[in-house]
Amino acid sequence: MDAVPSEFQVWPTMRAREFRHDGQFVTVPADWVFVPSGDPGLTRRLKAAGECWIVVRRRKNRIESTGLWTLAENVGRIREELEKERTSPEYLKKLEAARRARIARQDAYVVEFRQAVVDFLAFAPRYEEMAWDIADAVTDQAVPVGSGTVARTQRIPLEKRAEAAVIAWMRHQTTDYDHRVIARIRGERRNVRRELAGESRKLLGKYRQGADVDPETCPLARALKS
Repeated sequence: MDAVPSEFQVWPTMRAREFRHDGQFVTVPADWVFVPSGDPGLTRRLKAAGECWIVVRRRKNRIESTGLWTLAENVGRIREELEKERTSPEYLKKLEAARRARIARQDAYVVEFRQAVVDFLAFAPRYEEMAWDIADAVTDQAVPVGSGTVARTQRIPLEKRAEAAVIAWMRHQTTDYDHRVIARIRGERRNVRRELAGESRKLLGKYRQGADVDPETCPLARALKS
């Protein structure tokens, strides 16, 4: 064990305490225990405390950790230390401050994203109130933490997030996408979404131009009433 790094990845095998690393089989030491992922603070301290093996698996197109093996004595000691820290008044005060900061950031993002949606819609003045109603509906669906929507990604600019969120909302609210039978052909679902996005942009164009629209037959107006 002295010949290997203090931290390295291992892949599961059919045996409970046997793993693969760098093309070889390795067996977990008898005095080690497994700690599943889920507590970043505990994981960081265990990695810093001594040798550990990171158990990984392939999920879709990436590799993710399911936990780590390390010395049982370290696990018990560090867990006890963390428990004391996390029940202390200082820690609870820090936790509450962090919670408030997250809420403030989220509230600010809601306002910012809602405005970005209105800017993307760019409706004529006669439909300005409707634009804000759509922005409310899209924001309520797309912005919540953990929603997993494009609005939560930081990889694209805000204006692109707003655009994508509007098109996604319209796909489900103003088209037959949810009820359409889509052939299981590679790229077909993407083609359907592209087609429906074109229809949605055409519909938005009427409101941007300030054209007369019958609210009883317009799918966008009806979606806001439902």
